[in-house]
Amino acid sequence: MNWLSQYQPRVTTAEEAVKVIGSGRRVFLSGNCSVPQKLLAALVARADELTDVEIIQVLTMGDAPHAAAGLEKHIRINTLFISDNIRAAINEGRGDFTPCFLSEVPLLFRNGQLPLDAALIHVSPPDEHGFCSLGLEAGLVKTPAQVAKVVIAEVNEQMPRTLGDSFIHISRINYAVPVNYQLAESHMTDTNETAMQIGRHVAGLIEDGSTLQLGIGMIPNSVLGLLNDRRDLGIHTELFSDGVMELVQRGVITNEKKTLHQGKIVAGFIIGSHALYSWVDDNPIVELHPTEYVNDPFVIAQNDKMVSINSAIEVDLTGQVCSDSIGPRLYSGVGGQVDFVYGASRSKGGKPIIALPSTATMKDGIKVSKIVAMLKQGAGVVTTRNHVHYIVTEFGVARLYGKTIRQRARALIDVAHPSFREELERQAHELKYL
Repeated sequence: MNWLSQYQPRVTTAEEAVKVIGSGRRVFLSGNCSVPQKLLAALVARADELTDVEIIQVLTMGDAPHAAAGLEKHIRINTLFISDNIRAAINEGRGDFTPCFLSEVPLLFRNGQLPLDAALIHVSPPDEHGFCSLGLEAGLVKTPAQVAKVVIAEVNEQMPRTLGDSFIHISRINYAVPVNYQLAESHMTDTNETAMQIGRHVAGLIEDGSTLQLGIGMIPNSVLGLLNDRRDLGIHTELFSDGVMELVQRGVITNEKKTLHQGKIVAGFIIGSHALYSWVDDNPIVELHPTEYVNDPFVIAQNDKMVSINSAIEVDLTGQVCSDSIGPRLYSGVGGQVDFVYGASRSKGGKPIIALPSTATMKDGIKVSKIVAMLKQGAGVVTTRNHVHYIVTEFGVARLYGKTIRQRARALIDVAHPSFREELERQAHELKYL
């Protein structure tokens, strides 16, 4: 059967498509810059007709109409990573948070732990063989699109066709909603002197031929901007942004020294500018794969000289890393930090790095140290003291792997802000660390 004859009867409007979602259903929502905005708006518009619809999501960009106060009896969020647009809903008890390693999120759907009644996804137009690309977000969407009972897709003329294991055939899509709107953007964050100094220390740990994992934000952008003199870098990462594209264009990132997927950038999803989206469109250097593959520590470890760069909210003097909460207040999630820390630590010549400013400024303008004697009560330990290797601040690099608690405390005090070192040293003595 010609794929076009299968496709046409499935074309409908967003309003008609979401009518298949009834009360008590569990629905997966594609995230990052691939949120299907028309489908989400249509579902929220009929919220009063529904009760106990559970939306499963990870990170979403842009507006979150499903997180509005008062909707929770009709549509309730269950997120596996807390983005800023739903943080209030989670901390006010209007939504739920499920902790999970990013590498294991798709397995919750595949193994039936969280069976899906429907998946709302966002794809490119079908090619001549009837295959749509999952575009900017393949990592966390491929598996839900395979296992959900019903798949509803926005087919967006502006969604780039990314390559790799990132395709779904039109025969798997039950309802196709044609749309034509610009995808959400995330522009590179301006840097500052603190981020640049952290970047210099991190860049000093990166050798020619290394394979990198890094996210987006001021510190990763600063690191990327300081690698112009490196040769044959590679990328294996859960996400990437414009800085990677720029280093490819300068010839710094070639992927030619990678020991896995040589010559290819491997990622789960993409966040950045429209220029980046145009660049990845049908670009054979870029391959998107499911997150359960990209973030598998035993896959990551197959890349020699694997360098992972992640951040933290605070680090205690034994090396425990909190990056998902501020005390008991949930802030984000584990994401892929532990996946890549462990993968890089098992890599030949690998370096797992946690990079963070030495201080944070509170709402009242008071500065506090992010290197602390003890984590705040209720804080979540994401990377354990057993996993941690390198902690980097603007004041230097603390090498912790294989070190005693006494050695760790000394190294971490040395990279703390000078204003807090005396107090940290006093606390370390009280705790018998020094």
